[in-house]
Amino acid sequence: MNGDEQLLRGRVYGQDHDEPNPGPVPHRAYAALVGGPLDGLLLDITGWRAEEVDGGVALSTELSRWPGGRALYDPRPGEPRMPGPGVSCRFYYSGDTP
Repeated sequence: MNGDEQLLRGRVYGQDHDEPNPGPVPHRAYAALVGGPLDGLLLDITGWRAEEVDGGVALSTELSRWPGGRALYDPRPGEPRMPGPGVSCRFYYSGDTP
């Protein structure tokens, strides 16, 4: 695991690394990001509709193939989701885009 990967583990995407507690908070729902440049991060999906979760995400990152580009993450069809707070699903890396 390199330094960037260690920095990201257990953090919530979009939280500043200088935050006193950049990890998950109770009563929020998260998607775990699996693979790619944001592996190990959690994405806050609290309040997302099922259609929004099904559509996946394109997340800005300097760690993608194109610095300043976006890393693409999608749920796997048919993979179960857990209701309520905590990690409710996983989004898997599917590529990068500028």
